[in-house]
Amino acid sequence: MSNLNLNKWQISRRQMLRGLGASISLPLLDAMGLSPAASQAKRSVFLYIPNGVNTLTWQIQKAGADYEFTAPLKPLEKHRADITPISGLHHPMVIGKHHNCDKVWLTGANVPGDGGAFRNTVSADQLMAEVQGVSTRFSSLELAIEGHSLAWSKDGIQIPAERNTQQIFNMLFGVEKDSKETIRRRLSRRGSILDLVADDAKRVNHKLGREDQNKLDEYLTAVRQVEERTKRADEWLNIAKPQLAPGEISKLTRKLSIAEAGEYYRLFYDLMVMALRTDSTRVITCMIGSESHASGIPEIGISQTRHGLSHHNGDPEQLRRLTQTDTFLIEQFSYLLDQLKAQKEGDTSMLDTTQVLWGSGMAYGHSHGNANLPTIIAGGKALGYKHGTHVDFNLPKIAKYDVTNAQGHYQLCSRPIDSDARMSNLLLTMLQRADVKAESFQDSVGVVKQIVG
Repeated sequence: MSNLNLNKWQISRRQMLRGLGASISLPLLDAMGLSPAASQAKRSVFLYIPNGVNTLTWQIQKAGADYEFTAPLKPLEKHRADITPISGLHHPMVIGKHHNCDKVWLTGANVPGDGGAFRNTVSADQLMAEVQGVSTRFSSLELAIEGHSLAWSKDGIQIPAERNTQQIFNMLFGVEKDSKETIRRRLSRRGSILDLVADDAKRVNHKLGREDQNKLDEYLTAVRQVEERTKRADEWLNIAKPQLAPGEISKLTRKLSIAEAGEYYRLFYDLMVMALRTDSTRVITCMIGSESHASGIPEIGISQTRHGLSHHNGDPEQLRRLTQTDTFLIEQFSYLLDQLKAQKEGDTSMLDTTQVLWGSGMAYGHSHGNANLPTIIAGGKALGYKHGTHVDFNLPKIAKYDVTNAQGHYQLCSRPIDSDARMSNLLLTMLQRADVKAESFQDSVGVVKQIVG
């Protein structure tokens, strides 16, 4: 658990809005205890790919500013000044335990080696949401193209993700069919039911054994999450949703399926950008696919699932196809960066105020290696990031890579070369860039100094 000291607003902005019956958002006020610098929107996006990559074709060979992009990373060449690939990171408590890699990517929590049930810890995005989400309709937005949510509450309970693009659009921008009074009554009934559930649970809790008490506690934590979101929805009823131009609406409500992977991914990314652009949220997580559930990509001739491709057994054709899917995923990521860069905010772009983490909790899938995680941090120049280099924690200890020796390279991706090169260091860096007052996060040993000014 991180060591946190969060700034608290002296006045609740949502309470002010509700009490005044306002129909528009109020500006940030001095009475809320915020300096002008703190009032700037600081956005964070997290994108997870499953099953690692073909690390033999992925691995950048040289550290520093004059590194060369490998074949699957070439779509990011135009964004060189706005990205930093990082090699050598790992989650210490997950090494050798490949199950649940996706569930602890943003938490770094300990997991059982057999992939069984466990109690997670809070994910970095939710700590950011506590600070950056106080003035937005949604403190955070949890999405999944396939798979489940990346977000976990302070109680270690998974926050559900939305996978339906039409539902996402309706939630962000759709016109409510019912009146505010009807919606408020429905929210009130939901709150009453939750109160009854909590009361009943307290009455039976003392009759249960410890294991059942733990299960009940997890259930009640989930109930509290629903309560909080119900209250927030009620507080925002008097605030109109953003209105979009007809062309934007038609673009964001296209009926697509995962079979049209390129367009489908870009639709998710377009929705994310619009959510940030309208300040509906400042914190977004999106699972592109889970370790056990990520479809093939028929439009580029790949019918196998990503999990199946990752278990390639060294077959050259399977490895080629895996590299092809890696390249495809990077192309979509490059598209997202294009869209963020195109949104201008005065003298900067939205990419400058948005830190974007793209990566996986596994390095390569065939033997489930989860050191040397494929990781890219992008954007956020206005948040203090400096980009344009390849940060490598392996090379100071190994001198050079030899991807022609596949087994040797796979071993490098199974056990950390630098024990202090921790994924939690990067998450701590991102937390601090988002104004979370944290000196540590999970098992971090410091920030990644190479990427901040």
